[in-house]
Amino acid sequence: MKILVTGADGQLGRALQKVLPENETVFTTRKDLDITNKKQVVQQIASVRPDFVIHTAAYTDVDGCEKNPKLANNINFEGTKNITKACEKVGATLIYISTDFVFDGKKKTPYKESDATHPLQVYGKSKLAGEKEVQKLPKYYIIRTSWLFGPTSREASRGKSNFVQTILALAKKHVEIKVVSDQIGSPTYAEDLAKEIKKLIYDIRNKKYESKILHVTNSGETSWADFAKEIIKQKKLNTKIIPITTAQRQKIRPDSAPRPKYSVLKPSVKMRNWKEALRDYLNSF
Repeated sequence: MKILVTGADGQLGRALQKVLPENETVFTTRKDLDITNKKQVVQQIASVRPDFVIHTAAYTDVDGCEKNPKLANNINFEGTKNITKACEKVGATLIYISTDFVFDGKKKTPYKESDATHPLQVYGKSKLAGEKEVQKLPKYYIIRTSWLFGPTSREASRGKSNFVQTILALAKKHVEIKVVSDQIGSPTYAEDLAKEIKKLIYDIRNKKYESKILHVTNSGETSWADFAKEIIKQKKLNTKIIPITTAQRQKIRPDSAPRPKYSVLKPSVKMRNWKEALRDYLNSF
């Protein structure tokens, strides 16, 4: 069995490097594989001839996508389209990583795989466009996840690489941090997600999965503010988290993209609670 992973330098890509067999997996970064270059994508996948392609590469900066819609579309849609065409040529099964942001957040209960999509921002729209392109393939799986946190590069860990790192960085500089309290989701540890993807690959080979779209997150739900409080609590820091509304945040950052108020996904597989996963992550560095 051969596996090719795109976006190997991202959070999920790094986590996949820890769980997938080295002798069976080709990990590609943006330096190795520019997914927006159709010719390069076709050549790379044709040379590897993988049984599975795990497509994690994406433009995930939600506010950045809003400011640069052409770039978001080029990477998240056109790049994905290139990957799908290359997979079709070699008969590979594509595993596409998508997002809770394909939903508008108007529900009060967790979103099922079959629920209608309606993204509010450029990021969600570009990822949904990618989903639709993937669904043209005869062999594919779409994994929607949410609020991802996980291993990062040394350089990224100094900045705003994920919400956990952002809160820790801010806690070093401020005694109080204002965090949105009326957006609800499920934090997901990249290493837990990577393990589930590995299981999925073997389950697909054994034909245990029939669903084409899967929701994979750690269990439990929380607000960004309570997520931040848990980070501070587990690290035993003295920083105070000040809950604010989305409307209040919009006044502070008027150029920020709209987010769904409630984007909890109903899990297709059972995973441990996000607080337990967060503890393992915080203990890893």
